[in-house]
Amino acid sequence: MVEKEEIEFSKILVPVAGTTADEGAIELACKLSKSKKGMCEIYAIHVIPVERSLPLDAEDTTKIDAAENILNSIESIGQKQGCPIETEMMQARDIGPTIIEEAKKRAVDLILMGISYKQHFGLFCLGDVIPYVLENAPCRVLIDHQLQSKL
Repeated sequence: MVEKEEIEFSKILVPVAGTTADEGAIELACKLSKSKKGMCEIYAIHVIPVERSLPLDAEDTTKIDAAENILNSIESIGQKQGCPIETEMMQARDIGPTIIEEAKKRAVDLILMGISYKQHFGLFCLGDVIPYVLENAPCRVLIDHQLQSKL
């Protein structure tokens, strides 16, 4: 007989991209935190990708404004759930490695990523970031697949 292992976590990292899946991922993170009687810290990050032809600190006000709106929306969802969320915007060349670096820096126990149904050449596709995170994560990874009509 196999014993059930209880999943222990006190810090959750939720990368957000401004998609419809963000809300579900944040709500799930809040539910998980509440199951731990609110003793769980939630960090939401948004990574602005910077093209290699530009300096890493190049400022694109359109992307920065969009990122601020995304993070404000995430904070608002957290407030509605009664769950404080620390948010941070960052710029990087690649999103996947930045998520892994942030997970290590913050010593998180769980990376929770929301995805919605998307197709590439008619097939379901995870994109580039999720496979990278799954392969390189220093902790558990939970993928919250947002169901969507395939019509």
